[in-house]
Formats: sequence, structure tokens, C-alpha cells
Amino acid sequence: MLDARDILETLNMIREEKLDIRTITMGISLFDCQCDDPKKLCPRIYDRIMTKAKDLVFAGDEIQKKYGIPIINKRVSVTPIAMMLGGCSTDDALRVGKTLDRAAHELGINFIGGYSALVQKGFTNSSRTLISSIPQVLAETERVCSSVNVASTKAGINMDAVAEMGEIVKKTAALTADRQSIGCAKLVVFANVPEDNPFMAGAFHGIGEPECVINVGVSGPGVVASAIRRAGDCDLTTVAETIKRTAFKITRVGQLVAQEAAKMLDVPFGIVDLSLAPTPAVGDSVADILESIGLEKCGGHGTTAALAMLNDAVKKGGVMASSHVGGLSGAFIPVSEDAGMISSVECGALNLERLEAMTAVCSVGLDMIAIPGDTPAEVISGIIADEIAIGVVNTKTTAVRVIPAVGCKAGDRVSFGGLLGSAPVMEINRFSPVKMISRGGRIPAPIQSLKN
Repeated sequence: MLDARDILETLNMIREEKLDIRTITMGISLFDCQCDDPKKLCPRIYDRIMTKAKDLVFAGDEIQKKYGIPIINKRVSVTPIAMMLGGCSTDDALRVGKTLDRAAHELGINFIGGYSALVQKGFTNSSRTLISSIPQVLAETERVCSSVNVASTKAGINMDAVAEMGEIVKKTAALTADRQSIGCAKLVVFANVPEDNPFMAGAFHGIGEPECVINVGVSGPGVVASAIRRAGDCDLTTVAETIKRTAFKITRVGQLVAQEAAKMLDVPFGIVDLSLAPTPAVGDSVADILESIGLEKCGGHGTTAALAMLNDAVKKGGVMASSHVGGLSGAFIPVSEDAGMISSVECGALNLERLEAMTAVCSVGLDMIAIPGDTPAEVISGIIADEIAIGVVNTKTTAVRVIPAVGCKAGDRVSFGGLLGSAPVMEINRFSPVKMISRGGRIPAPIQSLKN
């Protein structure tokens, strides 16, 4: 039972501390659209998305009016498109990508996810077709997001896919060089990818999901930072308890919105993803939370420990608030989307190596990081391989979303606008892993994968 104090506290979270619902994402199965004729595939996909999601934006707007809770994005995720491309050419794949973009524009959503392939153990012909088409699709569409899962704890790491994704990232950057290589901001490489993630660019509708489902991603770094500051000079056990209680309240708001949206749209409620997703706005930063805990600057010694505590407390609070917590759920550390992270990079407190260490204890991985445009493809593959290995060995999701900004060097700045924000171009280690990457093959699954 909520009392007046709870209601007033929630209102203050919304008005003063930037609490919002970051996204309502409708997952849509496209399996009924499969056909032997590629010319019939695009109309079927378009009709399916438009039929299922026609009221998504309206429902989000009505819930926002009813409860006064800001709902920032309405999105759609679909069945991994590689599964739909049997017998299709690269040109056919491009047509599918443009169909997704057309549907996104007409629905009024900001992103559509699922231009994806799962190749953790090897390639199918259709996954090869999709991957080869990614640079052109991301260059010629505005709202399509792409992801490729190259590893899992059960399968190990597909190093052939890792090598290819280094090349794909470079090609995507080149084709969108006139827009500061923004195509790479819509492309993410995963290990242990979740099938119910509502956040972009990695969202897709997994094969174990229902025909249609509503997943909600909440946010609220500013709420957590404010709660820690109010707690004052207390020990770290009390800090963790404060974070846990705050995450509980944030997740309850997300659950309310998710259930209301599912009811209005007459589809099942899937999960609440309680990830602390920052924005470029001052006061809405995961780095600010870490500094509220007691760090002089995010990236200094103690950062990984503070982030581990934050991530754990967020999960504990969330699972008490909802029986259906899923997706990524924890703390995001994207550089370009977090004003505090940007500040830490600019003052020299935070570098790529420290970010990699932090990803061992948080929700995702190396996210929205701009690197010099002349970074070789094999170095990008090495960055991917290192991050993916952390996920595989630790049985967790990790991911890489790096932007080799064409024409830019370390210290320059790129700007994407909106939630994607802006980022300082970070220096990288330029010693080459080319011989290792060129070996190809698979890195075997770790011993801890044998749990049966």
C-alpha cells in the first residue's frame, strides 16, 4: 500500500531527479512472415509490424498523461532478421532493412531493433548475408539498429566472426563518415546476448519469446545519486542498502507502466529492465553515482569496486520489486551518453583499460566509445575479443559499441545529438593483434560452461 509520503517521493524523483521510463519496447515475432519469395517478404514484415505496433506510441502517450511519468522512447524489436533471409541476397537484405526503417518512421518510434544475427558457434548462409549488408543498411537507414552475437559461455568465442565484425565496424564508419560515423552507434557486438532486452542498439525479439510482448526499460541514475547524498556520512553497507531501496522504488514505477501498457495493447507483459541508463544531461549520470559514493573522479582507483556494489544493489532492489526482471538490468557505462563519464575522460581519469575493467562487474560493456578513425580493423577486433572474453568467462552479457570516427584523432570530439550525446575520441593501444586475429577458428568454451 502506498502512502502519501511514497507518492510525494515518486513525484520528486520525476520532477527533480530525472526519473523516467527510458523505453517501452514492443517485441514482435516475424516467423509468420517467412516465405520462399524474397519479393513477398518485405510486404509481410511491414504489415506485421504495422498491425501489431499501430497503437504503441498512442499507448505510451496516454500512460504518460495518466501518471505523469515521462516515457522517453517507444521502440520495436523483431525476430533476428538473419533468420528471415534464407535464400535471400544482400540486395534483398537491404530491402528488408529499408522496410524496417519505413515502418519505424510511420509508427513514430525512434528505433527498431533486430537487424541481427546469432553466430556464436558458426555462420549460416543467411547470417553471412545479413552481416555483409550491415554497413550499407546502417548507412541508408535512420532508425534501424543492428547486433551480432559472436560468443556465449556455452559455445565459446567465434573468432572468425570477431575478425569480420572489426571489418564491418570500419566499413560502417566509412559509409557514415559524413555524419561523424554515426552508423557505428547503431551497431553492437555481443556475448551472451539476452533475448528480451528493450534497450538499443542490442534489442531483438528472441526465438523463445511470445508472438508479441511488452518490455520496459527504466532509468534513474539521478535518483540514486541523490539518495546516496541524502544518506550522508554512512558506511558502505548503508550505501548499498540505500541503493537497493531506491532501485526497488524505481522498478515499481517501471512495473506499473509495463503492466498498463500491456493491458492497453492487449499483449503479454514481458520484463522490466532496471538498468541505470544515463543521458548526456547533467545530473543523470552513473559516473555521478560513483562519485557520490566517495570517488574523487570516476576512473580513479576504487571505481571498479564502487561499480560492483552499485550493480549488485540495483539488481537486489529490482528483483524484490518485480517478479519479471530481465534484459540487461544493472548499471550502464556508455561514454557519450553520460556527462560524468565524458568529464572523466577529458580530465584523464578514465581510459579504455579502466572501462574494460569496469565492464567485468556491470551490465554491458564498452559502450558508445569514440576511437581514432584510423584505428585498424584488427585492433577493433582485438578490442571486441577482449571484451567478449570477459562475458564468456564470467557467464554474463558483455558488448562492444565503438565508433572509429573517420578523420578524427585522440582528443577530438564527435557529436551525435539526442540520447546518443557526444564523446571525446579516446586514445587506444596501437600494438597490433593481427596475427592472433588472423588465426581464426573458435576459442573453446570455458570449463565452467559444463554445468549439466
